[in-house]
Amino acid sequence: MASTSPAAAAACYTPPWADMSMIGVAGSSGSGKTSLAVEIVKALDLPWVIILSIDSFYKSLNEEQNRLAHLNEYDLDSPASIDFDLLVECLSQLKQGKRVNIPVYSFPLHQRLEETVSVYSPHVVILEGNLALVDPRVLKMLDMKIFVEADLDLCLSRRLVRDVRERGRDIEGIIKQWFDWVKPVYLKWVEPQKEGADIIVPRGMQNKMAIAMIVNQVRRMLKDKSIRHNAELEKLGQDVEDSPLPENVILLEHKPQIRGVGTILRNTITPQEEFVFYFNRLSAILIETALDCHSYLPSTVYTSQGYGYNGLKSAGIISAVVILRGGSCLEPGLRRTIPDCLTGRMLIQSNLRTAEPELHYLKLFPDIEKHKTVLLLDSQMSSGGAALMAVKVLVDHGVAEEKIVFVTCLAGKRGLKRLLSVFPKIQVVAANMGDEYEKRWIEERYFGC
Repeated sequence: MASTSPAAAAACYTPPWADMSMIGVAGSSGSGKTSLAVEIVKALDLPWVIILSIDSFYKSLNEEQNRLAHLNEYDLDSPASIDFDLLVECLSQLKQGKRVNIPVYSFPLHQRLEETVSVYSPHVVILEGNLALVDPRVLKMLDMKIFVEADLDLCLSRRLVRDVRERGRDIEGIIKQWFDWVKPVYLKWVEPQKEGADIIVPRGMQNKMAIAMIVNQVRRMLKDKSIRHNAELEKLGQDVEDSPLPENVILLEHKPQIRGVGTILRNTITPQEEFVFYFNRLSAILIETALDCHSYLPSTVYTSQGYGYNGLKSAGIISAVVILRGGSCLEPGLRRTIPDCLTGRMLIQSNLRTAEPELHYLKLFPDIEKHKTVLLLDSQMSSGGAALMAVKVLVDHGVAEEKIVFVTCLAGKRGLKRLLSVFPKIQVVAANMGDEYEKRWIEERYFGC
């Protein structure tokens, strides 16, 4: 089994989704907060913007409170009805770039359900709710504070339509709750939030000028963060330029077979079918080498002749995560070596405009943190930006650094050093070293496009 180098002090790396931009949208019930938030998301036209409703953080009611709530005699609109401690905890975790589980609240039952919604890596979160600008801890995290202003009679009519259609309530109960609780709470808690708002938006989603201002400001914030992220990656590369490769990098020994396969793969006139055949051979060797990084336990078995054999058995589950699409080239070798290997996927692509790596798709096993070894597969690594992000995703999902084995055919030396400066406990298995900005030619030749 391969041994890792002594733990070094890890360099600092902040993924693009850390310190996310957060917008708070408050206003009366029925003022059009959600519709405004939806319009902002549409105008931004980005895949990493989510709307988080404070309604998800309603406290579950006990039996007596539940009885009163069904009689419309319980206050569900004041700050005491919201679990702000949990909300602040979730927002803080998202600000740090970590995964969080958002509760699901049932209005007909007035209870939180056992199920949750997992949220990870948004670049922008729009927090909307009547009381989005009330808690001072939340206010400190907000980059922009918006108050949606609307006539209260209009708000009541919208609330009637919504609660009958979406929450199964009767009109009489809605009106009773409005005058007993909602309107008094509005005057006491909701309306004063206007004083701390950066923008007051009348007419909600119909106010196109306000939406344009908000969207332009958010885009500026995202652009500034992108510039800082790329500068951080460049500095990481400069800091490790002259450092030696760590001991936990395993390069295949260039014996005649490996050199012969490498010659065929690098020859530009090699037909695609032949390229695929020999690359699959090389990928199987890479996976077999990576298995030496796995943990094993002593095990004694008996042969058909009755002799005892002192061998080894796996100490736990081995799973793999494929970085699309390059990592898919290694899957035939993975299946040949571990036919029943659990396999997850993530898609990381560089933005053509900003050159920033972006997480587009993620599918991991729910208990991946319990797996003994996680193989992270990519056919080629150049600058290390995508690999850094991929390892960060696994770590954020509970996978210990020392359990991760990054497997690649061709690794850029500077990118490899950059990766291991941030995550010094992972292990890397590579067939060869390449240039930092070498084109990703392996997947193009493997897939023929």
